[in-house]
Amino acid sequence: MSSTSISAETIARFTAIVGEKYALRSEADLAPHLIENRGLYHGSSPLLLKPGSVEEVSAIMKLASETGTAIVPQTGNTGLVGGQTPREGKADVILSLERMNKIRDVDPVANVLVADGGAILAEVQKAAEAHGRLFPLSLGSEGSCRIGGNLSTNAGGTAVLAYGNMRQLCLGLEVVLPTGEIWDGLRRLKKDNTGYDLRDLFIGAEGTLGIITGAVLKLFPQPLGHQVAFAGLSSVDDALAFFNLASSLCGTSLTGFELMPRFGVEITARNIDGVRDPLETPHDWYVLIDISTSDSAETAERMMNAVLEQGFEAGLVQDAAIASSVAQQKALWHMRESMSDAQKPEGGSIKHDVSVPVSKVPAFMREAEEAVMAAMPGARICAFGHMGDGNIHYNISQPVGADKDAFIARWHEMNHIVHGLVLAHGGSISAEHGIGQLKRDELASIRSDIEMELMRRIKYAFDPAGIMNPDKVVSLSHKG
Repeated sequence: MSSTSISAETIARFTAIVGEKYALRSEADLAPHLIENRGLYHGSSPLLLKPGSVEEVSAIMKLASETGTAIVPQTGNTGLVGGQTPREGKADVILSLERMNKIRDVDPVANVLVADGGAILAEVQKAAEAHGRLFPLSLGSEGSCRIGGNLSTNAGGTAVLAYGNMRQLCLGLEVVLPTGEIWDGLRRLKKDNTGYDLRDLFIGAEGTLGIITGAVLKLFPQPLGHQVAFAGLSSVDDALAFFNLASSLCGTSLTGFELMPRFGVEITARNIDGVRDPLETPHDWYVLIDISTSDSAETAERMMNAVLEQGFEAGLVQDAAIASSVAQQKALWHMRESMSDAQKPEGGSIKHDVSVPVSKVPAFMREAEEAVMAAMPGARICAFGHMGDGNIHYNISQPVGADKDAFIARWHEMNHIVHGLVLAHGGSISAEHGIGQLKRDELASIRSDIEMELMRRIKYAFDPAGIMNPDKVVSLSHKG
């Protein structure tokens, strides 16, 4: 849809659905919802709606379908590719799910939890914990991101190694379609082979096919044993060998294996309050190892000791520290989860959320560093992430003293370099953040014609009028 305005009558009809209190139009009310976290996209909107029920969401979409009004779903507004940001110069109406934030049910026997699409991730975690269960998705933004957005981007986080991403953590969905029809797919079954899997179409679709208003989520027993350690290594090759060793010794009890560079640890200690390097001397690379066991704390302790002992014996680990309390465990994870924010005080940062096969991580890291430094001498590389699943946040901080705007202007140039190497290694240009606006054109350039055509057919089947989060991921009118 290309409309740049909405009639007063249409605005009044939308307002009548949710009530004056929940139909926001002032500049101050709209401002936080018009810009995404990195400031790369700043959109426009005449109206923000906050429905309080599935029925109100349905009524909004029926009216949007009737009037041809573009709707942009928004939950916690923590996305990093502009998927939740309205378009600039258009009259996109923002639909916020923040009022629809309830935990509908927890069934610890069946190990499921049913939540509204606007439920905050941290609240879902707490609700599971109150019943002696674990919801394992963990993100740096878990205090503000919401389940609908987590599902719409197929969020991964730090526990994918053991538990999978949101696609693996969801059994069923409730979705409001662009027509206003409600699909009640809130099934709690682990086995259900009855036709096409509609659930998987909406997960990862970034709100382009419908609005996720509810979900059935998988729960797990709370671990009885938990150990976290921080180790210094000399190379990414050693980190890969150490990961293979840890996987062999721990199996599914290895719940986290995070890779961090020296530069990342240094700036996090410098820029984030309460963070420090727990090792006495600096190392070129670090890994954070997380082990969770179902039987006892003693088992987790034995596993961690064995992992580190064999790592030292193999010459892979140079130094290590084991957290001796829950507070120390949280402090080590806080370092890892703060690494993105720690880059902001360093100036401009060009981001890449990529994945390559785990065995290719060392080669990719070497080649990417060589190519980036050749193109931009003095660049400071902060490549960190989930070693166990090959997801690397390959971020580039500006050279010291460089002009930030001139540096950011080279965003697409650096993306081209890094993404070219990712694809050469059989990887993905979007591991867990999605496509949104940022990577839409690039997606169309790297996928085959038939793959893009199939995506457009799916989009058209659900949203022939093109009103559902338009120009995100794939556009009916965009041919790449």
